[in-house]
This record gives sequence, C-alpha cells and structure tokens, in this order.
Amino acid sequence: MSTPQNQQPNSKAEKIANFDPSGVGDVNAGLFGLPFTVDEAEVVVIPVPWEVTVSYSAGTANGPEAVFNASPQIDLFEPAIKDAWKVGIAMEEISEEWHAVSDELRGKAEKYITWLEEGQAEENAAELQDVPAEVNAKGEELLQWLKEKALNYMDQGKAVCLLGGDHSTPLGLIHAMAERHEEFGILQLDAHADLRVAYEGFKYSHASIMYNALQLPQVKKLVQVGIRDLAQSEAEMAEQSNGRITMFYDAVIKENLYAGESWKKECKKIIAQLPQKVYLSFDIDALDPKLCPGTGTPVPGGLEFEEAVYLIKQLVKSGREIIGCDLNEVGPGETEWNGNVGARMLYKICNWMAVSQGRLKADF
Repeated sequence: MSTPQNQQPNSKAEKIANFDPSGVGDVNAGLFGLPFTVDEAEVVVIPVPWEVTVSYSAGTANGPEAVFNASPQIDLFEPAIKDAWKVGIAMEEISEEWHAVSDELRGKAEKYITWLEEGQAEENAAELQDVPAEVNAKGEELLQWLKEKALNYMDQGKAVCLLGGDHSTPLGLIHAMAERHEEFGILQLDAHADLRVAYEGFKYSHASIMYNALQLPQVKKLVQVGIRDLAQSEAEMAEQSNGRITMFYDAVIKENLYAGESWKKECKKIIAQLPQKVYLSFDIDALDPKLCPGTGTPVPGGLEFEEAVYLIKQLVKSGREIIGCDLNEVGPGETEWNGNVGARMLYKICNWMAVSQGRLKADF
C-alpha cells in the first residue's frame, strides 16, 4: 500500500516501498541519496573531520563533506549484490565541533612541524614546545569519543564504518572492535606503512595509526597492501614482527603481475595471511593518484579502483567477516573528482562489509 502524497513514509519498510533506486539522486536526502535515518540503517557511517598532524597537504578534514556531497550521483545498482541499497546506509551529521578543534590545532601543529624542520630555533621554543602535548591530549579525547559512539552502534546491532579525515581518525573504532572481538586482523590498503612511533612528537599522528593499533593485543595480524613509501625503521619493524606484520609492496605486486601472475593469485596470497575476522582500513592513497589527486600525501603507483574492489570481494568470498571498516584521506581537491571516487569506494566497502556479516547476499 503506497503512502499518500501529503504524508512522508515513517518506517524503513515504507521508505523502501516508496523509494526508486533508479531515480535521480536526491541531494536533500541522506548519504548516497538514500532515505534512511541513522536509526533505520543497518550500516552507520561516522564522519570524523580531523587532520591535525597532516605534514604534507591539508584538506582531508573536508573529506567527509566532499564524499557526502558527491554521493547522490552514484547509481545504486550492484551487479553482484541484489538490492544492496535496501540494507540501509546512513551517515551521522558531521561534527562542527571536532572540525573547529581540528582547524585550530592544525594551525599550531603546522607551525610546530615547520619549527622542527627548520632546526628548532630557541626563540620559538617557549611558544611551540607544548604543542605535541596539547595535540596528544585532544587525540586521546577523540579516540574515546569515537570508541564510545561506535560501541553504542554495535550494541544496537549495526555495522560501523568511519569516514575520515586523515588516517589517524579510526583508532577509536579499532579500540571498539578490540572490546567486542577477542582477536582479529587488519587489512590495510595504503601507500604508506603508518608504523612510525609518535611521528614528529604526535602520538596520534596519521603516520602512526598502525603502530598504535598494534598496541592492542587483540590485533593478531596486520596485512598491508600497496605500500610504496616508507621509512627503513618501518620496514625493519615489519621484518622483526615475527610474522605479525606482512607487507605486500606495490612494486613487488607489480613485478609479479608483469611476470604473468594473475591479480586473483596475488589476492589469494594476501587473504591467506588474514584470520577469520578482519578490520578493513582503506587509505584512498592506496589507489593510483590519478584517482585521488587531492589526497594528503599522493604517491605514484598504486591500485586501480576495480583491483581494490576485487580484493575486498575475494576477502568476503573466502568466508572472512569484515567486522568494521574505514575510508580516509579523501582530500576535496579543486574538483568533485576526489569526492566522487571516495563516495563510490565507500559504497562498495559498506556493501561488502554487509555481505560478510550476512546482512546482504551476493552472487559470487
């Protein structure tokens, strides 16, 4: 029974019955033009507009807004997942408070980083030496805020995805996963290893996210894919991890493909390193920078869009469960291209996470 024209659908079932997934995307609706509220959605996206410690190019704090604004133009049809949109994906409102804090601390951190790079002049020491402590304190506050929020949604039976911001942002979500799962692995798609210890004095640096995640004993394995820009100390950390960290260097992957190996075989090798439960952490700079030129630290090389999606699909096909996920480092850039690519990848990872959790069915 259809809803009268003067009455808005007030339940998820009514919204599904009245929604046209082939229609023009509604820019006044929710994420991807979908009609669902956060309460109705099975998959909730938490935006975190934060980029305090970015040391190269700013802009990723505006990533959630860019992705949201681009998302209604996406066609919702997924060939392998029937009626994927019906699961319900919704995004919380972007926190203006955290965005303001990020902007304020970003200015201070930028001055501090410049001071470090220019030799730590004595005349500026009094003004700048306390910046790391201030940033670290807010980073801890952000972690706890996100952890509590994520646990609340998980207690409601929802799947949770984080949308950054820089790559420091998902640590609170990873902590929430550690409270709900005795052990899991992390699949990190990234150009960078992010294994620095308190990079530039900032404990919660974007360059330290995976080092920080590994402090959780529940994280049994870290598998990194697409790595092509890292410090020797990070490579040594992986080598000395007794197998806890496995890196799949972009150059080695490419050499194998050039020698005739299939991407399917590469994916099998990657997935074989992961346990049953997997947290997916996706830095958009894992992709070839032609797809994400506005990202904070673009690096030549990287994955094609469909190569990344194929890996995620094969992960789910293997029977592994994606317990949570994040997408980070989408810088808006000068056009809508970055938001467009980010929105499309976000839709893919949310849907495949839902399939892995039995919320959707896929035709493999």
